[in-house]
Amino acid sequence: MTHDQNFKNLILDYPRESIALFAAVEARAIDAEARVTPVRQEQLQERLGERFRELDVPLLVEWPDGRREAMLFVIEEETEPARFSIHRLAHYCLDLSELLETQRVVPVVVFLHAGDFPEQLTLGGDTAAYLDFRFLAYPLRRIPAREHFQSSNLVARLNLPNMAYAPEEKLEVYARAVRGLADLEPDPERQLKYLDFIDIYAALDENERIVYRQRYPEEVAEMTRFAERFLEKGREEGLEQGLERGVKRGIRQGEAQMLLRQLSLRFGNLPQSARDQVESADADALLQWSERILTASTLDEVFR
Repeated sequence: MTHDQNFKNLILDYPRESIALFAAVEARAIDAEARVTPVRQEQLQERLGERFRELDVPLLVEWPDGRREAMLFVIEEETEPARFSIHRLAHYCLDLSELLETQRVVPVVVFLHAGDFPEQLTLGGDTAAYLDFRFLAYPLRRIPAREHFQSSNLVARLNLPNMAYAPEEKLEVYARAVRGLADLEPDPERQLKYLDFIDIYAALDENERIVYRQRYPEEVAEMTRFAERFLEKGREEGLEQGLERGVKRGIRQGEAQMLLRQLSLRFGNLPQSARDQVESADADALLQWSERILTASTLDEVFR
């Protein structure tokens, strides 16, 4: 999955938290009564045609009582600042302004990697400027991770590995992100989904994982509890909808995916044979192995 798609999913899953972090200066006016909804991509594609840019995430903020005019947030993730085009962003915002018949458009760009980027576009002649376009920039690599260690904003906690920190802080950053996910996201499926998000951007190597398991046993145990909650939800769905449908919807696949993660955290990089064994196992075997991992000291003890 691309960085763009990762961030698109993040913004769609947590729109309020995304606006609060990436567009804090505008988010202050968004109260609990406001409704935040993504603008349907199909609608935009149909009406914008070739001008449509799939990976932008427009979020429409509306006040049902009509006391404030709706506001559109256009949040874009740009992995490499050198590839960012302010002209393209301005063009897209003007398209959306015309399409949705509003001038209340807030462009936001989240920069994943370090680098310079243009912050303003001014078009004019000798006597005046006729177009002045700016946007809210959130360059993650310039944001001190430590400032968000205790944040109650889940989007901030998930992005700790993308922020600025000293090399010796890497494991603490990872642990704070995992702790935020455990504390702020109650849904087991999203916990599993965004544990992957943290892993992708933290990119711990095998040695770092070994030290992490030793230094942060509580967070490792929390990841084990992720699996237990995910499996319990799968079992409940299976009872309600029938075993076959429940398995197809994720019981066996969820067990396999989570068991592989637990095994990797506990024993380091896994041989392909172990991965193949887990991925081809039935639900009973996966459940048995997931219980053994709590007491096993070697990989062989799990599969005995």
